[in-house]
Amino acid sequence: MKRTVAMLAGAMLMTGVVGVGSPISAIAADAALNQQLLAAARSGDEPSVQAALANGAVVDSRNRIGDTSLIIACKNGVTGMARTLIEHGANVGQADVAGDTPLMAAAYGGHDDIVALLLAHGADPAATDRVGKTAMEYAAGKGHTAVVQRLLDAGVGVNRVYKNDLTALMWAAGYDQADTIKLLLDRGADPSMRDNRGMTAHDIAAQTGSSHAVMLLSSH
Repeated sequence: MKRTVAMLAGAMLMTGVVGVGSPISAIAADAALNQQLLAAARSGDEPSVQAALANGAVVDSRNRIGDTSLIIACKNGVTGMARTLIEHGANVGQADVAGDTPLMAAAYGGHDDIVALLLAHGADPAATDRVGKTAMEYAAGKGHTAVVQRLLDAGVGVNRVYKNDLTALMWAAGYDQADTIKLLLDRGADPSMRDNRGMTAHDIAAQTGSSHAVMLLSSH
């Protein structure tokens, strides 16, 4: 919608239909600033992000797939940029069109410093996306052990049950994430829990051919 308005306004300005000080020209200018902000975030250009914000860009403006500049920074692991955006009022809970929050993006990428930053500013570790997954499930499945530990320290239950009765241990087991499995077991994860198919973490590991996970879980 913003792109359409901006294009219309640009055409009207070129043909002299509206003046530079008109409401439509102001809308076009605002849309251009927001586009500059998002482009700077995509390229990792923090000075340009700061300049766009200083010039009035909307910090939570989104691109066509719903990514804000903060989500982009979290996906790319640019901690300084994420901090700058949060300091300018970015909504740490604003999700994209798939329901993925900045915390999920950072957890999926294993960006522990950004996860810590988001949690410190009120990000909700219990938020779910459109497929019902949380930051913990992404971190455990990807084997981002430091992020898993960070989420546990933030109060996420080690035996919390997620969609389909899966636990973080089951996610880690299914993807053969040995270090993450060790951490979860050390923190009290229960390997006897079963998903909605009646399968334990060991069963899931065996089914997926996750040999390291099978060995670890066999001793429990």
